Amino acid sequence: MAIPIIMPRQGQSVETCIITKWFRQKGDQIKTGDILFSYETDKAAFDMESPADGTLLAILYEEGAEVPVLVNVAVIGSRGEDISSFLSGKPVDVTNQGIIVEQPDSRESVPTAVQQEITALPGSAKIRISPRAKRMAVEAGVNYNTVKGSGPNGRIICSDIEEFLKGRMTASAAIEVTGVEFTELPLSNVRKIIARAMHSSLQNSAQLTHHMSADVRRLLEARRKIKDAISNGAGRDITLNDMVCWCVIRALRKFPEANSHYLDDRIRTFNRVHLGIAVDTPRGLMVPAVRNADGMDLEMLSGELRSVAESCKKGNINPELLQSTAASFTVSNLGNYGVEMFTPVINLPQAAILGVCTIINRPADLGNNTFGFVPYIGLSLTYDHRAIDGGPATLFLKEVKEQIERFEM
Repeated sequence: MAIPIIMPRQGQSVETCIITKWFRQKGDQIKTGDILFSYETDKAAFDMESPADGTLLAILYEEGAEVPVLVNVAVIGSRGEDISSFLSGKPVDVTNQGIIVEQPDSRESVPTAVQQEITALPGSAKIRISPRAKRMAVEAGVNYNTVKGSGPNGRIICSDIEEFLKGRMTASAAIEVTGVEFTELPLSNVRKIIARAMHSSLQNSAQLTHHMSADVRRLLEARRKIKDAISNGAGRDITLNDMVCWCVIRALRKFPEANSHYLDDRIRTFNRVHLGIAVDTPRGLMVPAVRNADGMDLEMLSGELRSVAESCKKGNINPELLQSTAASFTVSNLGNYGVEMFTPVINLPQAAILGVCTIINRPADLGNNTFGFVPYIGLSLTYDHRAIDGGPATLFLKEVKEQIERFEM
């Protein structure tokens, strides 16, 4: 019996998806779990796996096509089957027909050379590799057939791919490349969207950045206690970024004008804090929202921040949470990269964004005519001057600083 492959609906607001690459051709024999094609929404990239064994009888949309959700993309069945009923191009009644498979794995298109190497393996070859390691290999352009697995029964795991990449980087550093002036790769759909959003943000708003720093001794002491508790088998991990976000939420309660959207002819000020968090992924920058973050305790907030970040990296984040309107305020942390000061770009229509920088030890008066070095964390607030004036913006940033300096678990 023939089975239609249907373009999934990745979130209620997603109406179309773009097919970025086909990995199989019409007439190919397909096994359950084989990757048929990759596709992208306006923020995330996904792979479509086959839900059944059979022959790929038809491909209804080519690479680059923008396909409505819940529409037949391809048909799998037995050779010679009548598939005319699947070729209408109309949305499918999913209660009576078809199989929709929403895939959690996502990545960019596989480099052609890597795909050719992998598909050229003998039919009898069976590579044992974990799904996560496979995704990592594909994203890095690694032919995992050449990687030696250290897992059970020779299974390739993530650490094997990481070691392979380290070795490749070392080898590349030792090779002098001659005769190659540059390389070019087409922009992915996600990269194009990020580029348009960043350019539009700077063109269509009056952005200004204020910088300040906060004494972070209380946060570091809390972090030390958390690590000690974890080493003794108690408690859950809570990061410095979690604590900073906690302090930001408290500051937003006192200065709700920063917790707003500028909508040209009006300002929408939110009663709840929907916190956006910038996440770096292999597919590019994503900013998921943690809804109603102000109603969470620190441990719950930490878990939610970790959850949305992992979902972005895996590619199964709810697209609704990636909409710029889903968050009322955003935090972008580059402290782990050693950045001392930067100008974050506002995720319009939000009115502001806080950049969190690295910790630097600075000389300070400790009292009683004693001087020493105190750790300070950098804070960079970019705000839309159309929505917030400099005075209130500075007072909000100062409140974030004071929340950090008064922090208690």
